[in-house]
Amino acid sequence: MTLTTTPGTALVTGASAGIGATYADRLARRGHDLVLVARDGARLSALAETLKAKHGVAVDVLRADLSAPDDLRAVERRIREDRAITIVVNNAGIGPKGALLADDIDYLDTMIALNVTAANRLAVAAAQAFTARGEGTIINIASAVAIVPEVFNGAYSGTKAFVLAFTQSLAQELNGTGVRLQAVLPGLTRTEIFDRAGGSVESLDPNRVMDVADLVDAALAGLDQGELVTIPSLPDRQDWENLEATRLSLGPNISHNKPAARYAV
Repeated sequence: MTLTTTPGTALVTGASAGIGATYADRLARRGHDLVLVARDGARLSALAETLKAKHGVAVDVLRADLSAPDDLRAVERRIREDRAITIVVNNAGIGPKGALLADDIDYLDTMIALNVTAANRLAVAAAQAFTARGEGTIINIASAVAIVPEVFNGAYSGTKAFVLAFTQSLAQELNGTGVRLQAVLPGLTRTEIFDRAGGSVESLDPNRVMDVADLVDAALAGLDQGELVTIPSLPDRQDWENLEATRLSLGPNISHNKPAARYAV
């Protein structure tokens, strides 16, 4: 399975460094022209020049702070109006500064605006535009803490749980439309997010931290294999399928007209 019959343009948010910059490089290697979105215009421009020289593709820079409504709508308009766009990598996001109860609540609001509100708006815009065009791919970057929220800051884990649930639900709506979705659930990854949160990736067990190039290469391999949810570190795909089967088995019993007998109501 390949990304599309014709490469088209890939729009990547959070593209100035880390996962986003690596997606930009790998998609350019596959022949996609690029629209790079991030707050740091200087870094975006430098990356654009590098990718154009390296891969011979066209690269456009769209400087935007996706936590700012006007900037977010400008990116949305580009997705809706640019019919060359065939892939949206919904990667922009920030992490917490520490434990939830010690964090700044205003900063957490900004994190939710970026990780949830912006991700939702751009994915819905892409889904609507791609459905009208009959093809397209949306890659939403979530996190492994979406399924193990106990191990990390609850607000951040909640934002990533949203991305996972949103992707799974939207995939059902888009079935048969020619539009593909993927949620990527990285574990610990060697990126700048730790430095921005006031920590250091060097303080973590190196056996648990994946290189960003390996992460993106694995995620794209999962996309090529048709996975809706890709967990790059997971050795046995059956473990995820078993978890999903157990979750779905609850379906017949999560809504009845009477409480369960064990509550003695």
